[in-house]
Amino acid sequence: MSNRNVPRRPASYDKKVALVLQGGGALGSYQAGVYEGLATSEYPPDWLAGISIGAINAAIIAGNAPARRVERLRAFWEGITAPTAWWPSGLSGSFAELQRKFSAHASLMLGQPGFFSPRGMADWLSIPKPNSFYDTSALRTTLERLVDFDRINDGREVRLSVGAVNVRTGRFCYFDSEEIAIRAEHVMASGALPPGFPPVEIDGELYWDGGIVSNTPLQYVLDYYPRRSRLCFQVDVFQGRGDAPTDIEAANERLIDIRYASRTRINTDAFQEKHDIRHAINELEKVLPPEILNTEPARRLHAYGCVTQMDIVQLIYRPREPQGAAKDYEFSRATMDARWQAGIIDARTTLQAAPWLAPKTAPQGVRVFDVMHDILLGRRQPPAAAAAPQKSAV
Repeated sequence: MSNRNVPRRPASYDKKVALVLQGGGALGSYQAGVYEGLATSEYPPDWLAGISIGAINAAIIAGNAPARRVERLRAFWEGITAPTAWWPSGLSGSFAELQRKFSAHASLMLGQPGFFSPRGMADWLSIPKPNSFYDTSALRTTLERLVDFDRINDGREVRLSVGAVNVRTGRFCYFDSEEIAIRAEHVMASGALPPGFPPVEIDGELYWDGGIVSNTPLQYVLDYYPRRSRLCFQVDVFQGRGDAPTDIEAANERLIDIRYASRTRINTDAFQEKHDIRHAINELEKVLPPEILNTEPARRLHAYGCVTQMDIVQLIYRPREPQGAAKDYEFSRATMDARWQAGIIDARTTLQAAPWLAPKTAPQGVRVFDVMHDILLGRRQPPAAAAAPQKSAV
């Protein structure tokens, strides 16, 4: 399936484009697939924002020329999912489930090449004791090899923002290439999930993974002042809807999905409500008499109004089969490839539907679209040119 059947972007649709990538560990290969699906479309992002694995993917995209971005993403994901010579890949059925479980346990015990490795016995015998189970120094080497930070910081093409949490204050913050020079440690801080990964020191302060507070950078991008009308592709790797679990493994997976997907839903709903209120303020001002418009309360209210129009397009990883509670640290090559392919299919199907091109049906500041969800519920027919996804072993 290609982008040849995607509707052309009309000149009248002049919104800026953002790509927002959430955290989710090994599930982040779905995000890479989504980007590949979007890469040749008429909607190149001018702003990339990410948290945790989303920050790593975003940095790789922002830190490379457009023609090399997919190649560099592939180099990262193939590097950290290098298959072992003594364990076969491409298994199916119950063997695939065994492979996934083995891969997750191997990740816990051995780490992942170019990403993280378990601390040795000497570390645990030292004083003071380590503050994490793994060492992530290999990730710095990987980032510095695959990401051109000078390219990010000269603002040549795209803006990059990554979220992290200050360990001392507990405050959430964003490292933004519009405001500071982004380095490898800013990206690493965004993905420093405790107690697995150590905090990262930046200018004398320690930072942990931004997903501790919020797993989505959507609100930061859309609320940043001065606001611009935007089309925002929000890519999440945890699905809010799912079947009732039938065993403890399924219950743990469902718990993880709900825990993280609910944050995305809450943030999206909160922004939609707030921005619609901004538009309601504008509508109210049109009917207020001058003697009220000129009062101090009316002037204060006016400051909260906004005329920007936001379109949020949700792309959510929805595997066709259970993947287990360890799915966010299951790094097998076969699973990575399947997730990547799912991202490509979802992105291209969404582009072919292009619901954001439909005219507004009501006065509203925010429209939210989820094409794949509509297809699953039968509300929308899949594009004729869209190939049906193959049932994978994951």
